[in-house]
Amino acid sequence: MYKKASYGWLRYWDFLLLDLIVMQLAFRAAYAFCLPPAAYSDRMYRNELVMLMFCQIAAAFFISPYQDILKRSSYIEFRESLKHVCAVMLLAVLHLFLTRQTLDHSRLLFTSTAAIYLVLLYLSRIIRKMYLVKKGRSSVGSHSMVVITVSALADELISRFTGVPYEGFTISGIVLLDQDLTGQYIGEIPVVACAESVKDYIRHEWVDEVFIKVPNTVEYPGKLIDSFILMGITVHMTLSKIENIQEGIQQVELMGGETVLTTSISMVSPKQRLYKRMMDIAGGLIGCLITAFLFLFIGPAIYISSPGPILFKQVRIGQNGRQFKLYKFRSMYMDAERQKQELIEQNKIQGSPLMFKMDCDPRVIGSGKKDRHGNPKGIGHFIRRTSLDEFPQFWNVLKGEMSLVGTRPPTVDEWELYDLHHRIRMAIKPGITGMWQVSGRSKITDFDEVVRLDTEYIKNWSLGLDCTILLKTLCVIFSRDGAS
Repeated sequence: MYKKASYGWLRYWDFLLLDLIVMQLAFRAAYAFCLPPAAYSDRMYRNELVMLMFCQIAAAFFISPYQDILKRSSYIEFRESLKHVCAVMLLAVLHLFLTRQTLDHSRLLFTSTAAIYLVLLYLSRIIRKMYLVKKGRSSVGSHSMVVITVSALADELISRFTGVPYEGFTISGIVLLDQDLTGQYIGEIPVVACAESVKDYIRHEWVDEVFIKVPNTVEYPGKLIDSFILMGITVHMTLSKIENIQEGIQQVELMGGETVLTTSISMVSPKQRLYKRMMDIAGGLIGCLITAFLFLFIGPAIYISSPGPILFKQVRIGQNGRQFKLYKFRSMYMDAERQKQELIEQNKIQGSPLMFKMDCDPRVIGSGKKDRHGNPKGIGHFIRRTSLDEFPQFWNVLKGEMSLVGTRPPTVDEWELYDLHHRIRMAIKPGITGMWQVSGRSKITDFDEVVRLDTEYIKNWSLGLDCTILLKTLCVIFSRDGAS
């Protein structure tokens, strides 16, 4: 799922916030210099500060003071800072004139605020840009993008993309279609694959997006692009080389000075991303509080039945190949991973070992205990049947590694065995629940059916669909349908 880029001044919300803070500091300093102590004791001047901050937001909206801010020289930055301060102060003067307050306010305070604001604004922007450029060169936390090109264009493309914040990605590798230089470096970027090995690399590594640019003299890699789209990878192609490609949502964008056609299985707007993340944070906070309460009762029961850690931690694969540690209440004995290899033939999921599930799993804590109907009644089966073992994952949701609704994250060994079309499951953040879980997860024994359900969710994603799945999940939990 491709996250559409933010454009306009909202893209630089951090600079806007910094400017608002600097404005307040400048006003307070000018107030302390020009007027008696006890800042903000006069309501009129407190209102003036609020008015100045609204004027600043209006100026940011109308004159676009942050356009190309990271590419400006020191001189141009000073000129733009001066222009911004003048625009803010002119708007403030216009407001005071229209409201007939020009004679009530101190002119010395007004001019001092403007002078101090200019100095602080310029210095704060310079420092912020230095930090962002330094962070951009070393950042590994943003989206991972692989550049696919030829040797003659590699240096130019890398110089455009590297070390530039706000693009929303980090160049993790480069692929050359005309020669095999795997293991070597172009600038600071490693060559990670060649034309023959690129599909295997993309399938098993953390890659969110690929950028493709080839000259007219090189054959267009249409089949390669179709494979990427099949895997759920977002593809950016320069418009000069567009040919017929596989289905997907498309839009024209500007990346690194190139006009590209971006193709993805699904796209979300910045507003949709914000709403989904807000829902995840709210759900994560509530879930973590419930988890802390459950720990008081489930923790001792697990430890008494099977001494060892209460929480189970395991490396799982997240969105587009990221690795993270998933947390659950431990429902299995300490040697469960060793026993899994011995029980692999009893896996009820077709396509083994892409996903493992079996009835009456002997690795579950208390599996030897039976009720009068012959059903397991140990603590492990209880927390799995009621889905209580999943609650610590709300911490993963709060951290942003998972979402409330998504696809279930595979283990590393399962991920390594994925075919191209299986990878599409991880085109979004994994979730605590999802389409598969509310479709009777214990009744589905074909892994390709799991992939189909996950793909259907990704293609048709909406906040309304997430809410529907969450409600269905509650019904499944309370009816204990589909859990085992």
